[in-house]
Amino acid sequence: MKWSISQDYFNGEEISKNGNKYLIGNGYLGIRGTLQEYDKSSYPAINLSGIYDKYKDGWREPLNAPNGLYTYIEVNGKSFRLPNVAPREHSQQLDIRYGIFTRTTVWEVDQGNITIHAEQFASLPVKHLIGFKFCVRADFDGDISIITGIDGDVWDIHGPHYKEITLNRNEEQITAFAVTNEEDRVSVSEEIFKDFVSDENIIRENKKIFRKFNVKAKKDNTYTFYKYISIFTSNDDSNPNKASMELLNQKRTSDYEVLLEEHKREWEKLWEKSEVLIEGDDEAMLALNYSIYHLHCIAPRHLSSLSIPARGLSGQTYKGAVFWDTEMFMLDLFLYTEPEVVKTLLKYRVDTLGGALKKARHYGYEGAFYPWESQEGGYDACTDYNVTDVFTGRPVRTYFKDKQVHISSAIVYGIMKYVHYTKDYGFLLEGGAKVIIECARFYQNLLVKKVTGTKYEIHDVIGPDEYHERINNNVYTNRMAKFTFESALFAIEKLKDLDTKYFDELDGEYNLNIFANQLKDAIKNIYIKEPDRNGIIEQFDGYFDLEEVSIEELKQRILDEREYWGGANGIASHTRIIKQADVVTMLNLFKDEYSTVIKEKNFDYYEPRTEHGSSLSACMYAMLACKCGKPEKAYPFFLKTANADLMGGGKEWAGLVYIGGTHPAAAGGAYKTVVEGFGGLTIEEDELVIKPHLPKRWKSLIFNVLHNGKWSRIKIQGDQVTIQII
Repeated sequence: MKWSISQDYFNGEEISKNGNKYLIGNGYLGIRGTLQEYDKSSYPAINLSGIYDKYKDGWREPLNAPNGLYTYIEVNGKSFRLPNVAPREHSQQLDIRYGIFTRTTVWEVDQGNITIHAEQFASLPVKHLIGFKFCVRADFDGDISIITGIDGDVWDIHGPHYKEITLNRNEEQITAFAVTNEEDRVSVSEEIFKDFVSDENIIRENKKIFRKFNVKAKKDNTYTFYKYISIFTSNDDSNPNKASMELLNQKRTSDYEVLLEEHKREWEKLWEKSEVLIEGDDEAMLALNYSIYHLHCIAPRHLSSLSIPARGLSGQTYKGAVFWDTEMFMLDLFLYTEPEVVKTLLKYRVDTLGGALKKARHYGYEGAFYPWESQEGGYDACTDYNVTDVFTGRPVRTYFKDKQVHISSAIVYGIMKYVHYTKDYGFLLEGGAKVIIECARFYQNLLVKKVTGTKYEIHDVIGPDEYHERINNNVYTNRMAKFTFESALFAIEKLKDLDTKYFDELDGEYNLNIFANQLKDAIKNIYIKEPDRNGIIEQFDGYFDLEEVSIEELKQRILDEREYWGGANGIASHTRIIKQADVVTMLNLFKDEYSTVIKEKNFDYYEPRTEHGSSLSACMYAMLACKCGKPEKAYPFFLKTANADLMGGGKEWAGLVYIGGTHPAAAGGAYKTVVEGFGGLTIEEDELVIKPHLPKRWKSLIFNVLHNGKWSRIKIQGDQVTIQII
């Protein structure tokens, strides 16, 4: 298995893409894979989880910490740094086995060549710690300066988020202590250990504090320093400045290599559980394990209640908010290998129920309307104007926040998947049941019945396909509402057995017997579109009446490559072209309710009409193809999903809004496709069942699953399946 990705050239056009591709992280923070000398114009970021700020009228977004990795060199007073000075040679590498980013760059100077080598990691066992190693070597005698410190002039999309930054030196440490517009605090401290003698100056300028080491370099000698960087916020400690310095004091006597080895051992524990082996297809195996690597980098193992943003920890895109992506696409890896992480993710939804209740009341509903873009406390960070028209420069009214009501059902889906798989029904007593009940109450409020009608309908929504707004009877939304009713009925019955006292408490609040009867009525009578005479399920009322046009024809109507395809004036809005899997997603989730013929007909109908403008889309088509017994048809969609960040090429703009960043939902979708699609993993009568559909080129597939407290190693070789308890 190849465990690294690399390149042996420098291309300034790839700076943004490489920031995502070479990302490292530990769940508390994510470090974009940018080079140490970059300033904010090149999008470097140490992105922090779970802490946000708003500047004036800009969007509220997560914080990028002051950059303690900031480092560059000077020779004879001239700076050598990318992208400003072209290198003679450059290479960079990401070790995905251990989450270590390295780079080597050679510049040609007047006296000869100077080479720098850097290595950095975000410590997995010590979440607040970053390790950094920097080496300089010249093939001549001469004066070299190494400048390294903390850059507080950080990259912000809607900032600046730090209204005040205090720069200090305290004995061997330097610190940047920042205060946000919302009065949160972030402290970054660093301490350096070097193997050479030099003059040292402390320099402060433009929100930066750094040390300047002046070295009398000898030909072919290597000069190395090691830096420990600690980061704390007011979310972690009432005095983050003191905490960040104390951590460095604790690590002062620790050898860099020892810290690195401890970090590697923690990664080995993760891979022991989650590595997937694919014999016969090295490209697929690398892409899949790279996807798994990204999910490990952003898993919130340091808290008992926190979720994963839609762009992971790759920056401030999408406001660092938590979407339905987490429950619908990311849970599976952790469910099968680290279920305690799933509980952490779902506990976040339990703890933010108050925000969902408040949002529902805002729109005049009862129950829980979970945020489309969730920040602390269930605050919906989504704005009314999410897209800027590229022609007029004016903001465009969108309805993501108001009409994407299917998010609440995704929360219920995640909870039910967790409790059924793990048998941790106690989670229902820890708030899970109340979330399910409140989500069911919300959908109950949405039901409408025409005067002459017999069925309950849901009107004025946006389904997974965001190009068509304010539609009626989106089949995905209606079926997920029914699922929520079914889940609430299950939870009510289960509570009677689990804890009669708690059941009585909820009964006093909700009158559960009456509510259960209402749920049964809703389950029986909610309108779910049936396949038409051709076997096609209409995505929503009136979809078949829209203009029939190919994606290629539609693209010819584009006047600006950044224009948004949806909304009132989008080129796709009045056509059958959809952004992402919608009906196909529903067919995946409720596969047993439809025949293989129906699933295949809808795949064939909707795929040519799907732009795949979301990274969430391809995996759903891949998995449905597997469910139809068509692994070869699924394979290209799997590669598209698994390579979302490895190859890049995804959209970086929606109108004039930057949306670049990593795609953890696609990473989760790649894992789902392999394990549940090609591998055919299902649970039947509480037993692991494997019904594989391997691509022809795959000689074998091996992965591990934790189920009912036992680890199983599953090996699929052709039609032969082996399940070994390990």
